[in-house]
Order: sequence, then structure tokens, then C-alpha cells
Amino acid sequence: MKLGIVTDSTADLPHHLLDEFNIHVVPTVLVLDGKEYVDGVDMTRVEFYQRLPALRQPATTAAPSTGDFSAAYQKLLSGGCDHMISIHPAQQLTAIVNVARQAARDFNGRVTCVDSGSLSMGLGFQALAAAEAADLGLDSALAAIQSTRRRLQVKAALDTMEYLRRSGRVPGAVAALGGMLSIKPMIELLDGVVKPIGAARITRQTDERIFNFLHENGELERLAILHTNAEPRAKKLLDAMMSVARQSVPRNVLLVNVTAVIGTHLGPNGVGYAAIRA
Repeated sequence: MKLGIVTDSTADLPHHLLDEFNIHVVPTVLVLDGKEYVDGVDMTRVEFYQRLPALRQPATTAAPSTGDFSAAYQKLLSGGCDHMISIHPAQQLTAIVNVARQAARDFNGRVTCVDSGSLSMGLGFQALAAAEAADLGLDSALAAIQSTRRRLQVKAALDTMEYLRRSGRVPGAVAALGGMLSIKPMIELLDGVVKPIGAARITRQTDERIFNFLHENGELERLAILHTNAEPRAKKLLDAMMSVARQSVPRNVLLVNVTAVIGTHLGPNGVGYAAIRA
């Protein structure tokens, strides 16, 4: 059985991994001041984050259409795939996986849709695990996804509460932190739920906490340092890990500027990580 892997642009997988493992990406949509942009195509991430604070209206996002997914599935079938795994963000946060499921109904059981329970490289690492196991068949690829998800941790320190508040996607997290827009919140994404894990008044304190969370994981199989146009903070976090726990850090660490479709809900100047425990 030839197995195809489909995800969407919220997976944040770098182009070299997409190419190496033949992972097909369906782009999501970003709306800025009434104009639609194809995620990862029409605007660079740096440009987006530079524009975000000055937008007249809050940025919004949209899932791909069923037609977009159908086109992706048909392309893979025409290319010789017998079955496809289509893996996407947590359904509590976005409609993407449900749109994929709607499209899959037209393919007579040849598409298995998976809710990753995550976002960004938390999703990306699951898609990558499936692609690595694809030659072993569908059951092995699905088992690889589940193994990765069990060992996954995604945490972040944001620069402000403002964008979370605007998004309306995580009202529980906002309420738990008291709705204080001046604080710098720390959050965890676990099984599709955004949970508050702390807050501080200054960036240095949140960065120290995020470092401690990461360090406490022990030896890691995979690691992506995530940021929302805050590369100096991200590199500082990685440097700190390399200086005190080099042996526990995998060789091919990814440094990822999070896609605009996620960043619109997090805001600029945040830092975090997606880690898979060994």
C-alpha cells in the first residue's frame, strides 16, 4: 500500500522536511483588513508580524475549503497513493479537521482524518512521524502518530494577553488569568485545550519559566523552538538548553517562526517550544 500524508499550513513544517518526506500541505487563509491572503504564499511571516499591531481591524483566519482538500486527495490518488492520512489541528480550536472530514466522504474510505490535538510543530511532528512510518502501512503510521502525541509537550510565553482576548478561541484561559492585559501569560496546549500555566510582569521571568519547563523534559527525541517573530528570544532559549543540557537536545533542532494563521491569535514577540520526549 502506498500511503500519502496530507496536513495544512498550521503544521509549520519547514520546506526541506515537506520535500524529503513528500508531505502535502493544504494552505489556510488569513484575512487582514478585509483582504484574503493564502497562508505561506501571499505574505511572509516577518511582514505579517510587523503589520499585525497596526491593523485597523483584528486579523481573522479561515479554514481551507472542502474543494481544496478534495483537490489534494485527488492529486495523491492520481499519483499512485492507495490511501491517505489527513492530519490537522485540534477541532476545539479550528474547523479545519472537520472540513477535511467532509471532503474525505467522497473518497470511499481511502482517507483517514486525524485530529492531532495540537498546533504548529505539535501537529507537524505528528505528520512527520506518520510520513516516516508510511512505508510500513496505515496501522504503523497511525501508531506512530499516537506514540508522538503521547510524548508531546507544547508550551509558550506570550508578550501580551491582547491577542488571546481578541481571538475568542480560549476564553477559559483568559478568565483564569484574570483578564489582565498587562501581564505576560504562559500557556500549554494539551489535547486541544489551551491551559494557563503561569504569568509574569516581565519577559525575563517568563523566559526563565519556559526554559525550566523544557529542561525538565529530560532527553528529547525531537525539539522545535517556536516564536512569533522573536528570533533573538528563541535563539537565547536554545542556547540556554545547549549550555546546560546538550546531551538531552536532539541534533536537528528546528527554529520556527510560527505561521501567521496561528500568530494572529497569539500576537508578536512570543516564544515557546514543541518537544517530543525520548
